[in-house]
Amino acid sequence: MSSLGPRPGDWLDVFSRIAVGVRRAVVPLSGTEAGRRAHHVGAGGDTTVEVDSVAEAVVFAELGGLFERGEKFSVLSEEAGHRGFGAEYPLILVDPVDGSLNAKQGVPLYGLMLAVLDGPTVADTYAGLVANLSTGEEWRAIRKQGAWRGGKPLSALTRSDARRLEIVGLESTPRALRRAQRLVERAAKIRILGSMALSIALTSAGGFDVFCAPIPVRVFDMAASLLLLHEAGGIATTIEGRPLGALRCDLSTRASLLCAPNRQLHAEALEILAAAR
Repeated sequence: MSSLGPRPGDWLDVFSRIAVGVRRAVVPLSGTEAGRRAHHVGAGGDTTVEVDSVAEAVVFAELGGLFERGEKFSVLSEEAGHRGFGAEYPLILVDPVDGSLNAKQGVPLYGLMLAVLDGPTVADTYAGLVANLSTGEEWRAIRKQGAWRGGKPLSALTRSDARRLEIVGLESTPRALRRAQRLVERAAKIRILGSMALSIALTSAGGFDVFCAPIPVRVFDMAASLLLLHEAGGIATTIEGRPLGALRCDLSTRASLLCAPNRQLHAEALEILAAAR
C-alpha cells in the first residue's frame, strides 16, 4: 500500500473495514454474561469489559497490519492508551465501543469512533468515522470537504417548531440532567442515548435541536463527531460558549459541551443556560 499519510479518504476506507469487523465481533456479545465480563481498568479510567476488549482487538489487528505493510502512525485508544507505530502523526483516536454500558446490557445503541489527526488538538482532526454498531450505519467527515451519512451528503433537517426546542439530547447521568434543568424545561422531549458519538452525529443531522453535556466529558473520543457537526454546518462549544478547537485530544482533557445543528439553535440554548447561572 502506498503511504496513507494525509489522504483522508484512504483512512476512512480503513476505518470502514474496522467498523465491519468490530460490529461482527461485538453484536453477538451484546447483552450476554460473556460480553459483560470485566477485565481491568482501561487507560481512560473506565473498567474494560469483554465487548470493549474484542472491539479493540479488531482495531489493533487492522492497524497492526497497516504498520507491517509500511505505514507509520500512532494510536490513542480509550482502553489501551497511547501506542506508537513508527511516527507521532498521523494520530489515530479510537473509542472501540462508545456506549459500552448499553452494549454490555443489551441496549441496542452503541457506536465506534475513529478519527485521524495531523496535530494534537480537536481542530487538527482531518477525517473521522462514527459507526452505529447496532445498525451498521456509518457517518463520515473530511475536514473542509464535507460529511456523509450512509454514503449520502449530510445536511441537517430544518427546525420543525420555532417556538420551542423539540428534542434535546443529554449526556447520560442523573447529575447532568439536574445541571441542565433549564434546558430540560424548555424542551418538548428529552433523549438520553448513552453514546456521545452517536448523539453528536444525530445533532449534526438535525435529529436533536440541541445536545448538551453540562458536566465535563473527555474530548478525544468526540473528535470524529465534532468534525461531522462542523462539516454539516453545526456549532459546538462549551456550555459557556467557549470554542473547543484548541483543546488537546488526550485522555485527560475534559470540557462541557453544547452542540446544535445551526447558529440560531446554539445561541438560543446558550441563552437558556446562561439564565440559569
